[in-house]
Order: sequence, then C-alpha cells, then structure tokens
Amino acid sequence: MSFPQTRMRRLRSSENIRRLVRETSLSVDDFIYPLFVVSEENVKRPINSMPGIWQFSVDKLAVEIEEIVSLGIKAVLLFGLPDYKDNIGSASWQDEGVVQRAIREIKTLAPDLLVIGDVCLCEYTDHGHCGYIENNRVDNDRTLELLGKQAVSYAKAGCDIIAPSDMMDGRIGYIREKLDNNDFKDTIIMSYAAKYASAFYGPFREAADSAPQFGDRRAYQMDAANVREALREVKLDIEEGADIVMVKPALAYLDVLRAVKDEFHFPTAAYNVSGEYSMIKAAALKGWIDEERVMMEVLTSMKRAGADMIITYFAKDAARLLNSK
Repeated sequence: MSFPQTRMRRLRSSENIRRLVRETSLSVDDFIYPLFVVSEENVKRPINSMPGIWQFSVDKLAVEIEEIVSLGIKAVLLFGLPDYKDNIGSASWQDEGVVQRAIREIKTLAPDLLVIGDVCLCEYTDHGHCGYIENNRVDNDRTLELLGKQAVSYAKAGCDIIAPSDMMDGRIGYIREKLDNNDFKDTIIMSYAAKYASAFYGPFREAADSAPQFGDRRAYQMDAANVREALREVKLDIEEGADIVMVKPALAYLDVLRAVKDEFHFPTAAYNVSGEYSMIKAAALKGWIDEERVMMEVLTSMKRAGADMIITYFAKDAARLLNSK
C-alpha cells in the first residue's frame, strides 16, 4: 500500500504519538561520567578546552559525587594525574596513588556508585606513551606486566570495573589472569576493544596531561580507515575474557559500533570523547547550534547504533534534561 492510503506523517503529528512510536530512547541509566582526579589538595580546576569539566583533588570529590548520585548516574570512569612520572608509570600501581585514593573515597561516599578505573600508562609515564619504551617503541609484552600491576592495584582499592585502554595485544587475557590469581574473579573488565588513533582526543590530553613526548600512538591504536580489524580486535578481547567491549571514539565510528553489536550481540560501550564534546560546546558558545538538541541527537545516535552504555562528558547535562521531562 502506498500514498495516499499510507501517510508516514500521521505518526509524526504530535509529540505524544512520536513518543509512542519512538524506536530508540535514552535513559540516565545509560551514562558513565568521566572524572579527572589530581594528586594535589584543595583543587577544583577548570579544563579550558572542555567547558564545564574540571580536575578534582580527592578531598574535593564529595560535592561532585553527591551531584552525580542525585542525578541518577550509576557509574564514573576515573583518570588520574599523579604527583610524579617515570619511564614505567610506577605511580599507577601505588597503594596511595591518586586513583586508588579516589576509588576508596568514592566508595565511602557512595558505596553503590560503580567505579571504573581506566588502566593505561600514558598519564603516568614521563614519555607519555601507553607502555614500556624500548628503542623508541612500545614493548608490548613488557607493558603487560605493568598493566597487570595497575589493574590489581585498582581492584584492591575497590574498583568495580577495570577498563584497559592501552591497546596492547593480549592485555585482556593477561589482566584477567592476574585478577583471578589475586582473588578478584568477580571484577569486571571493560575493554577498549576498538580504540582508534584519533584526532578527537585533543582536549583529553590537556585534561589528563597525557600527550606523547615523541611520535604518536598509531603503532598500537587502530587505523581510522578499518572496520574489519575492529571486529577482529573485539573477537580476541571477548575470547580473552572481556565482559564489556568498547568502541572509541563514537561519533565518527557509528558504523563500527553497529558492526560490533550486530556481529557479537555483546555488552557494548561507546565513548563520546573529548573532541566530540568540545566541538559541540564551542559551537554552542558561538550561538551556532542549539546545544541541548545537538547533545541529545548525538547521544541518541550512539544508542541507536548499538551502544548499551555511553561514556560521556555530557552525562550530567543530559541527565538534568531527561530528569526534567
């Protein structure tokens, strides 16, 4: 049956009918909010390239955590800025490291809030790369030992979910074994399974002080042109023991997100990264776009493409909007 019997506009004629037939819906339950924690004291420092996002010292987390919980957000993702850096990132596995202290503080303030620890070395190394450097290149297998230490240290501090973002081969299986051998069999692994070498990470590198001091990360992060390679990466991580897989970035990689979901039917996260966030914020500040509408359209596109959960700096803004309806 075709026009005039069929009129597609009938189901668009009012807000209520549009809601009834809507295929994709966003919920506050979908969001994970990233937090940047610093080793100093009495710090709440704005991140210039990410309007509305701050660095917090551990002693300043209480008000932020209270707001996150009050909005109904169920999980946070932690990134740490340590008090020292060295060539192996040893600050990342210290019992009194900044992320370890933040985990314990958050679990005291909000025991039911899920805490996810980003496991990578770039924030902790003096060279800014994600692993052990040998002859000006990242040594994959020696890096695994360091990542294992970091993951176990986070789990000991009370981290609910370990999220390796380094893109070393074999790291999921290695970390799973280390967690299991240290009696953390129930600790969840969220793998940055398809993480691309992207220009969208620029603002994050200011926020986390993690820019590489030489070269770039294309020797271990994925080529932006590849999708079949992403499916291989995801398959390997699932086989090695990942509980959740991730596509990062999200907005320019919605086709990858859909391919991963269709291929594996596995819990899948999308990371709405710093550059995606800051572009919208910058255009909104210029008055060029409607920030709220663009924000919700972008987040909905990620959910529609297959994301079960979305890591986003918009989590608080989107939660306020959803809670007001």
